[in-house]
Amino acid sequence: MTYINNITFPTSNMESDFICGITGTSYDTFYPFRVLSARDRGLQKIDFEPITILYGSNGSGKSTALNIIAETLEIKRESAFNKSNFYQDYIDMCKVEMRGRLPQNSRIITSDDVFDYLLNVRSLNEGIDLKREEVFKDYLDTKHTKLQMQSLEDYEQLSKIVRTRSQTRSQYVQRELMGNIAISSNGESAFKYFTDRIGENSLYILDEPENSLSPKYQMELAQFIEDSARFYECQIIMATHSPFMLAIRSAKIYDLDESPVKVKNWTELENICLYYEFFKRMEL
Repeated sequence: MTYINNITFPTSNMESDFICGITGTSYDTFYPFRVLSARDRGLQKIDFEPITILYGSNGSGKSTALNIIAETLEIKRESAFNKSNFYQDYIDMCKVEMRGRLPQNSRIITSDDVFDYLLNVRSLNEGIDLKREEVFKDYLDTKHTKLQMQSLEDYEQLSKIVRTRSQTRSQYVQRELMGNIAISSNGESAFKYFTDRIGENSLYILDEPENSLSPKYQMELAQFIEDSARFYECQIIMATHSPFMLAIRSAKIYDLDESPVKVKNWTELENICLYYEFFKRMEL
């Protein structure tokens, strides 16, 4: 499914005219101007498929391109990102061709979003751990308390002692914490973050989703993304270095390291060739 057919960025001439038209001021940067058009990259237009991947080394502009696409479409995001004084001027020069209306659940997911989520999960789990130690101590203290009922005021405490002695420590802790959160690894938590937020019938922009994921979870996420586009009417636009993501079937890959930018098969990309040569050289 495609919700956005293409986006057209300002030409280098349009950028130059805009910058030359700013007089009487001095700025250290005109970002995002001169990023996608730098080094004769010639990235003026991206035609999208159900899964479109932007590949390139650090500084190639792939994350910038994703943010420009997201801001042009005005889709939801969780983490803020740095904007220059001229960001909106650049966005105003971009043009998108849509196929109908963009679904409301569409969003951009960045590495900062996942990182913040992992920090929140860790903080929450540390809080749960602290409370669990307190419940452990309460269990032992209550279980070994000797109490004879002297009045009705002792009834509640005596009932608690009887109840505690009839339970194992794990049963007591589970009951007291009311659904303790299971602690997962960063990789498991990051994978769950994506599967919880990527639903049906929407556009998702993913910036290097492989971060925090082991090769196993990268392969699982790649399959999840492929299935989301194939069976659940999702469109995915992604920036990645991961060979597992780049190998997604039917993905259209733009190589931003080329000048001008070219569409390539994943096996033609420099990083993939380096991986292949390395493993071949290491064969016994």
